[in-house]
Amino acid sequence: MKDFIKNLKSLKIVPVIKVNDAKNAYELGKALMEGGLPVAEVTFRSEAAADSIREMRKIEGLLVGAGTITSVKQAQTALDAGAEFLVTAGFSKPVTEFAVENNIPIFPGICTPTEIMSILEFELPVAKFFPAENYGGLKTIKALSGPFPNMMFMPTGGINTSNVREYLSHPNIIACGGSWMVKEDLIDNQKFDEIRNLVAEAVELVKDL
Repeated sequence: MKDFIKNLKSLKIVPVIKVNDAKNAYELGKALMEGGLPVAEVTFRSEAAADSIREMRKIEGLLVGAGTITSVKQAQTALDAGAEFLVTAGFSKPVTEFAVENNIPIFPGICTPTEIMSILEFELPVAKFFPAENYGGLKTIKALSGPFPNMMFMPTGGINTSNVREYLSHPNIIACGGSWMVKEDLIDNQKFDEIRNLVAEAVELVKDL
């Protein structure tokens, strides 16, 4: 888990992706790699999620995880498809237990101190802070870092080019989840060159942090 977190921290940005048609997944994964961001959180917000993960896992060097996991059944489906990590929008004890028992990296979603205390029972080092901007953004993360100085965060929700550097400047943030470089309409319309360019711009934006 430590090496996994170290890897995410070096990448700084985790693309949060909704793929509506798995036929687009492979080229999307290639665009991420070519843009310099070899990681993807494929959200289970579409029926194509599992097949998309399978396609993207064919790309050597691309770290592929599953997001918006809401049940153990969904988590198992994601793992069967090849997901290497799990992300939940909120805290689910059954899903968290499942991931911990199977030694799968998981980032449970939180936005309150109570939820942080719930995941601390599992000795997890990183929480997804979601939806970040709606729940006070960086100010809230700074406040939460007071009573929970060892908790690391991966904020997602409302992160974009205008605020990602500010978020990443905080020592308790390992990476930011974002979708501005992998927008749904760009994927649906197979604009992979544009996605690659947006990914490269995102990488350039945060490279010195």
